[in-house]
Amino acid sequence: MPDVIIKIGGREFDVACQEGEEHFLKSAAAMLDVEASVLVGQIAHLTESRLLLMSGLMLADKTAGLDDKLKIAEKQIADLQAEMSALKSADPVKVEVPVIPASVTDSLAEIAARAEAMAKSVEEKAAG
Repeated sequence: MPDVIIKIGGREFDVACQEGEEHFLKSAAAMLDVEASVLVGQIAHLTESRLLLMSGLMLADKTAGLDDKLKIAEKQIADLQAEMSALKSADPVKVEVPVIPASVTDSLAEIAARAEAMAKSVEEKAAG
């Protein structure tokens, strides 16, 4: 069982852990050290036990806040998955595209031909 020296709030601690868990222990210690460093900067004379207690409580508070956010995110995911399932199982939406009657198309073509003829006539008169 390896021993790891961790530093929290400027104080060193010799901690034993399982083989292969050193990285996780150092990571957890680093998080605790961040909180402890804040406390050491604010309160000059903290006992070791009080420093660790307060740091642990601060981390627990952050963790509780993250748990709340996680629960909200999980609910949103579940709601979106339910909505997706409902949309997938629903009958497909039929989209009707209006068809332009041939008479309208013919009328538009006739108007365009007249406009072109008028434009040609104006150009001829303008040219002289």
